[in-house]
Amino acid sequence: MAFIQENGSAKLGKREIARAFGIHGGDRIWLKQMLKDLETEGVVNRKNKGLRTKGQLAPTIIAEVTGRDRDGELLARPVEWDEADGKAPKIIVLIPRKMRPGLRIPGIGDQAVLRVDLAKGESETYLGRIVKTIMRNKALALGIVRILPDGSMRLVPVDKKGRSGEIPLAAEGAENLEDGDLVSAALAQAGRFGTPRARVKEKHGSIKTERTISLIALHAHDIPHIFPPEVLAEAEAVEPATLTGREDWRELPLVTIDPPDAKDHDDAVYAIEDTNPENPGGFVVTVAIADVSAYVTPSSALDREALNRGNSVYFPNRVVPMLPERISNDLCSLRPKEARPALAMRMVLAADGRKLSHSFHRIMMRSAAKLSYEQAQKAIDGDPDDTTGPLLEPILKPLWAAYQAAGKARDQRGPLHLDLPERKIVLKADGSIDRVFVPQRLDAHRLIEEFMILANVAAAETLEKAGSDLIYRAHDEPSPEKIRTLAEILASVGMKLPKQGALKPATFNGILDAIEGSEHQLFINEMVLRSQAQAEYTIENYGHFGLNLRRYAHFTSPIRRYADLIVHRALIRALKLGKDGLPAATSREQLAEVAASISVAERRAMAAERETTDRLIAHFLADRVGATFSGQIAGVVGAGLFVKLDETGADGFVPVATIGADYYRFDDKRHVLVGERTGESYRLGDKVEVKLVEAAPVAGALRFELLSDGRSSPRRLDRNRAPGKKNTAPIKKDKKKKPTRKTRRAK
Repeated sequence: MAFIQENGSAKLGKREIARAFGIHGGDRIWLKQMLKDLETEGVVNRKNKGLRTKGQLAPTIIAEVTGRDRDGELLARPVEWDEADGKAPKIIVLIPRKMRPGLRIPGIGDQAVLRVDLAKGESETYLGRIVKTIMRNKALALGIVRILPDGSMRLVPVDKKGRSGEIPLAAEGAENLEDGDLVSAALAQAGRFGTPRARVKEKHGSIKTERTISLIALHAHDIPHIFPPEVLAEAEAVEPATLTGREDWRELPLVTIDPPDAKDHDDAVYAIEDTNPENPGGFVVTVAIADVSAYVTPSSALDREALNRGNSVYFPNRVVPMLPERISNDLCSLRPKEARPALAMRMVLAADGRKLSHSFHRIMMRSAAKLSYEQAQKAIDGDPDDTTGPLLEPILKPLWAAYQAAGKARDQRGPLHLDLPERKIVLKADGSIDRVFVPQRLDAHRLIEEFMILANVAAAETLEKAGSDLIYRAHDEPSPEKIRTLAEILASVGMKLPKQGALKPATFNGILDAIEGSEHQLFINEMVLRSQAQAEYTIENYGHFGLNLRRYAHFTSPIRRYADLIVHRALIRALKLGKDGLPAATSREQLAEVAASISVAERRAMAAERETTDRLIAHFLADRVGATFSGQIAGVVGAGLFVKLDETGADGFVPVATIGADYYRFDDKRHVLVGERTGESYRLGDKVEVKLVEAAPVAGALRFELLSDGRSSPRRLDRNRAPGKKNTAPIKKDKKKKPTRKTRRAK
């Protein structure tokens, strides 16, 4: 335990421990079992395929400054911390004696990227060195206007953290505001102990529109969405790339296949049959990716802002881009019939889909056509249009044939196969929701995904072979705790988690195959997804569990992900494709800091996108309070039930106090609420009918009333039996017919 405490990291595993303690031969089996027991007991944790003692921090983390100690030292707490590991360790933020340019000291409430080490002689206190500070603008608040009967106005802050109640809003600057409008307001304290006052700085419009609702999420998660003037100026000053130093591939008929409403096109594909007689039935596939590194150079204003944003953020009717439109929608968008710089990967596939070889090229290309997924699929299915008709034989059919070959190798590899519907929100002209639907999943979608995965693998392989450091896209296997929870959930629907050695995607695929077509299909797919670890960016390669790949890196979307831009630069330097590659002085520690920063940026973007969808749907359903919906129980806790609606995929809550005329107890092992008197139960996955009784659009929350009866129990609980004895009391028959849920409500 002391050794793991001192050396715990993503690299520490059985091999390193065996070497340190001189354990050889058959004794390694004993060591493996001992480590497994320690992990099961929760004494050590396995993170990124490496061991750490419970509560031990990674070398580079994102932390929030929470206050100061008696000596005036800044104290911080990890932003991501699993409460199951106990109390979060204390971090003392060290202030450097000499500040490097651009480094700022964080204040209370700010976040910072820290390099942490255990304090000497301590086991729960860390010292954190500042790498980067993420400042919060505390002078501005985003809030909703509430107009009182006397005409005065109040600001209801969207972010309640650190603020309580409503804030008086000054009349100056608040002209023409309506109740429910969203505004940005400057906050000022009225005297030392006075109440705060707010003054409108910017009007955003009605809270009922998508634009204003997405602004709430951007503000709540501190996502930058306004480009600084120097970044825009640098983008406008960029000159288009030339053919110098590039291969001329402008005659190769690459095509882009994207959603119909896509504004930027960063990947293009092409395939032909391999004419090499040694590869009968094989294919040569080309994947070309926009060369963002030609325009966004290391340490430039564009580069600093891209790293700060980490990725683009996607809302139903708008995008908060990582790069200005001059770069993302113009110079780097692979528009048809226009010359564009690209980094291309050409690979040779065998007839069975195995990749025989690949190579990278820095090119100048010209897209032959811009197609949508539906358009390309229709052409393959026998319904081409004026655009796809001439492309069908020379381009589309070879692409589909190559995809079918690649599918053989994919099926042999056996990645995790989850079948979860992805709902799409369609908006009206005024920004409110028109409808929510599940778009059809096409082979055209799968084709692009498969070729992008192959290109990402090739990028990681090439950089590893060149001995270059890189940022991996890694996905750990599920934790023992999540596997135990999944096993309990499966047991509740009469299924067992297969017992075998090492976890593999095939373990979960067997479960998904077994429930295909059953009433539990959607529910179990959701539970399997929840059991998985979260993918992240890291400099340590511990593989990608979900895709069942040993190495994987993001290469195919540098317009919208900073990780891909780093991989592009690393390839340019490793393969000597230009002078604008990754700087030679870039260290592993710097890459680790970048990986930690963009992992956090990705998670905040996901949270913002999810919350915006929840708020939009809550607005959409606000006019349907009292309506009845069908759904499925997606969560069971002591306080009640979470229900996911079939129609919109929205989640809402049913408080336990409102369920029936019984007292319900929570069985955490079976994930079920059980009526103490009747034995009636509600469990995960049950189909139910609910009535919407409340919609809170700003919070994105829904409250339901349960209309369905629970599962009947063959035996009621005998509350008078002695502890530890079985329930052997006879069941008394009710003289009256058990009332239905509707008659209970009527009473």
